[in-house]
Amino acid sequence: MTKDKPASVVLLSGGNPQIAKGDGDAPVQAYIAAMPGWKSPVWARLDALIAHEVPGVRKAVKWNSPLYAAPDALPGHWFLSVHCYDRYIKVAFFDGKRLDPVPPVASKSGQTAYFHIHEDDAVDEAAFADWVRQAIALPGEKL
Repeated sequence: MTKDKPASVVLLSGGNPQIAKGDGDAPVQAYIAAMPGWKSPVWARLDALIAHEVPGVRKAVKWNSPLYAAPDALPGHWFLSVHCYDRYIKVAFFDGKRLDPVPPVASKSGQTAYFHIHEDDAVDEAAFADWVRQAIALPGEKL
């Protein structure tokens, strides 16, 4: 699913789309459509994978980043966020240090661990789906 970036969307420094905050799938899909270049179809595929693995997943955009929560999670508790940079997509698993295996990019604080996706990366969707399934069983981050 490839979409052209809407003309009215501003890319912030680093290449992250500036999207109004909002709850639900619509603002997340607006963010995905606004992701520049290769990032939009890559994240569209992973967004669909998350929706498949977590029926009823709750979504929102806050601070120009999509957030994902299990449908039965405490209000405001999120397990994953996404942010665009010029050369990669940064996926934050908020309880990532508790996942097995731990996502490869360490955080300097808390339990967060990151997974970076670069243009030529072949994303192991089975491993990503496994992280998602593990992450929804954890308390998540209150944001």
